[in-house]
Amino acid sequence: MAVSCALQPGWGQLDKLVGAIGKAGIGNVGAGDSRVAEALKEALTIGTANAVKLAGAQDGYFKNALIKIAMPPKLRLAEKGVRMVGGGPQVDAFVLGMNRAAEKAAPEASKYFKDAILKMTFSDAKAILKGGDTAATDFFRAKTSAQLVTAFRPHVEAAMGQVDVARKLEGVLDSTRKVPFLKAESFDLNDYVVQQAVSGLFTMVGQEEKKIRKDPAAQVTGLLREVFGSR
Repeated sequence: MAVSCALQPGWGQLDKLVGAIGKAGIGNVGAGDSRVAEALKEALTIGTANAVKLAGAQDGYFKNALIKIAMPPKLRLAEKGVRMVGGGPQVDAFVLGMNRAAEKAAPEASKYFKDAILKMTFSDAKAILKGGDTAATDFFRAKTSAQLVTAFRPHVEAAMGQVDVARKLEGVLDSTRKVPFLKAESFDLNDYVVQQAVSGLFTMVGQEEKKIRKDPAAQVTGLLREVFGSR
């Protein structure tokens, strides 16, 4: 509930924009085209900023069931064995550490979202306004995914070191040696956390976009009031 309310002020204008363009015809919005596009950019700026802030907060990933980073699939068999021999606390600490790393990396997304919004054309804006429930999210995914993976990685690596996730992982793997015939596969842990962190951020934005397209929201800036106030 708190997440939805926090994002509504920016994104809640999308439904009104869709209605305005629908009445005029997508190719005939008129002289106000640039103002409509700017209002969309402002709404997206507010919405993405809120999304990043929420994901980057303490427990932004860890206590959000939609984006919490779970035990890597390649370690899940090992996890069961470790828990069987009393290693549950080690596993829990390892999972918490991965989520803390994602929370520390999330703020990096802000500048890339802002850059994508600044470069948005009116054609992009029309596609978002007339698109599906996650058209804006899909736009950001296409424009920023590769950049976010690159930007998140050093922050994840640093954060994983700060919370000593590597040591916790080694503890989990050591515990697997107590379980006959159980062997954990090797993999790039940092890459796993980066990919999950980026995917989780888009998941959260997408979920909120679906909700707020259907809910009215306050016109919280002068531009939004100018563009939507008389519609």
